[in-house]
Amino acid sequence: MKELFNDYVQTLETYIMIQIKMDTAKLAPELTAKGRAPISLAMGAPVEKPPQLVTDKIREYALSDGMHTYTIVKGESYLLESIAKNMKKRTGVDFDAKSEICALIGSKEGIANMIRALINPTTDIKNKDIVLIPNPGYASYKEMVKVSGGMSYGIPLTPENNYMPDFEEVMTNLEKDGFDKKKVKALVINYPNNPLGAICTKEYLQKAVDFCRKYKILLISDAAYIDLTFEGAPKAHSVFEIEGAKDVAVEFFSFSKPYSMTGWRIGWVCGNADAVGILGKLKSTIDTGIYKPIQKAASEILNSKEGDEYIIEANRRFERKQKVITDGFKELGWPMDKINPPKATFYLWLPIPPRYKSSKEFTDDVLRTSGIVLVPGNGFGENGEGWFRMSIVASEDEMQEVVRRLKEDKFYFN
Repeated sequence: MKELFNDYVQTLETYIMIQIKMDTAKLAPELTAKGRAPISLAMGAPVEKPPQLVTDKIREYALSDGMHTYTIVKGESYLLESIAKNMKKRTGVDFDAKSEICALIGSKEGIANMIRALINPTTDIKNKDIVLIPNPGYASYKEMVKVSGGMSYGIPLTPENNYMPDFEEVMTNLEKDGFDKKKVKALVINYPNNPLGAICTKEYLQKAVDFCRKYKILLISDAAYIDLTFEGAPKAHSVFEIEGAKDVAVEFFSFSKPYSMTGWRIGWVCGNADAVGILGKLKSTIDTGIYKPIQKAASEILNSKEGDEYIIEANRRFERKQKVITDGFKELGWPMDKINPPKATFYLWLPIPPRYKSSKEFTDDVLRTSGIVLVPGNGFGENGEGWFRMSIVASEDEMQEVVRRLKEDKFYFN
């Protein structure tokens, strides 16, 4: 039956986090037997409980009348209005709840469907529509473009360009590689960044808006980590702090990361009314929206004192966990002073020891020897080779255990 399925699906790679989870499960009995039960630092998913307010509210609303029927695909008015209020507070910009905001079953779903709506699928490589994506960047971007029948083209994020590459240089290189810049449909940016934790400046967002306006392409800003910044860190900016951004941009937000609501599957997109409207139409043929009690609970946490306090405390926990790990890796010989760990997200992006030939060789060795689950950097694009990502989402005790095992198992940098 395999031959019945389309060319795009047949070339998909299994999402790297799922593959790592499967590999870990196979090794778990052996690792547990030798006192190295797996500690997962792979998936970017907070392990803390969500705010008490949302768990209380979903219990309350689940028992209310009228909560178990179909919802409005773009979101109930109370959620959309709460989002508009939140965006006004973030950016100083007014958003029309009816036309410029759409609720999502998580931001991942929304970005994938937005890309799908943009691309005219073809198997002819030279005629494929192009989406510019960060490299290294969120592993799903590339597969989202591929399954839509388009082509992704990597924007190199490097220490040399301070993780803010020159867009015009990217376009020049694209043409040198034999592709037509007129086939570019969108630019994807992600700050604070997964997997790097890097933050961009407001001036850089202005450049992104100007670039997309010049080439008449859509700016897709993935702001899933915008609330995850440490105290004293530079502000993570919304693209809508740039005047006129609505002309060319949409921005995606998630409840998963700031409120530990990963399994609830709820987020939103806002911005250009044409783009938001088309996405809403597409979604109306694919899904039937988000469970109403989840929308109710999300709408209440979004602008609440409890929600704000939860985010502040969560960021403090991530900062403490990061210090445990960075101090430990420094003792193991990693050049942490030169690496300059990020002040945003819950990720650490570190170089592999020079004795290893590849990122996967290193992460496989750490898993088999110490039971610590990491992600090889090349899973985020070819520019990630030679690096690995660690999600500092486990408990502080587990972080201490990670350092203890690495020392005991002699995982020194040199």
